[in-house]
Amino acid sequence: ARANAPLAADKFGRMVPAPNRFPSSADGAGFKPLADSVHALGLKFGVHIMRGIPRNSVKMNLPIEGSSFTAADAANTNDKCVWCPDMFGVHGNAAGQAWYDSCARLWASWGVDYIKVDDLSRPYHTAEVEMIRSAIDRSGRSIVFSTSPGETPVVDARHILSHANLWRVSDDFWDNWKSLDHEFTLAARWNEFAGPGHWPDADMLPVGHLSVAHRSVGADRFTALTRDEQLTHLSFWSLLPSPLMVGANLPDNDAWTLTLLTNPEVIAVNQDSLGLAAQRMTNILAGAEIWTKPLADKSVSVGIFNRGPAAVSVNLIWKKLGLRAK
Repeated sequence: ARANAPLAADKFGRMVPAPNRFPSSADGAGFKPLADSVHALGLKFGVHIMRGIPRNSVKMNLPIEGSSFTAADAANTNDKCVWCPDMFGVHGNAAGQAWYDSCARLWASWGVDYIKVDDLSRPYHTAEVEMIRSAIDRSGRSIVFSTSPGETPVVDARHILSHANLWRVSDDFWDNWKSLDHEFTLAARWNEFAGPGHWPDADMLPVGHLSVAHRSVGADRFTALTRDEQLTHLSFWSLLPSPLMVGANLPDNDAWTLTLLTNPEVIAVNQDSLGLAAQRMTNILAGAEIWTKPLADKSVSVGIFNRGPAAVSVNLIWKKLGLRAK
């Protein structure tokens, strides 16, 4: 990103889709035509945004829709994202709340079901988390609220679980063993805070065709995770449970990747209605980790993982896991 880049915005300074990238948004239609098409397929529609208020809107001091405030009243010009030059942070005052209220009304009018707000949870912006939650609640539409990036500070766990539906617990997750191995450590920190309506987010699933024709994340390539690592990846994310969001070009899936992503039993563990997190069991099996997740039907899902460089023999007595034969 470059500083002072022209951004597509409405007369109230709110970010809108650029018509050259989203032709259906022309003439002020915004994302509504696209959302309507997505909904017609029986799917939900989400938008990824940056925290704060556009610097260009502040420079022009545009009015905030539905209020007597202007962008300059809301903007904290001393609060700048270190990696994106487009936005200022927002003050935790009436003008800041009016700004986020106006944004949430716009998202709701488009039919947005899911909003992911970047540059919000590391560093942790307490006031803006609260204002966004309040704005969504006032919008008149049920919208899932997700925060990014991680690692979200564990010290703020109680606050984030009471305001967001999911939050990133890891930094950007990449297709390598180091990233995958680190997620086990993070999961142990966060599993007590997962439950219905609020889940730690271990980030996307980088499986399949990740970078297409040099337009995304480096040279054209498929995932660097081995098949065993991919099986570990999907199994562990389902146990956590973490949202299952694929970061790849889906039409290019090969048969193996498609089978990996559509395994009904694994997805059922992830989507279990009880919504509880897996717990790591200790002193059960040397050289491997065991994670257990209670399910709504009173059964238990068990994951056995080897994080070390050598093969491990597994010899388990089920009653050590709290299980018994029927």
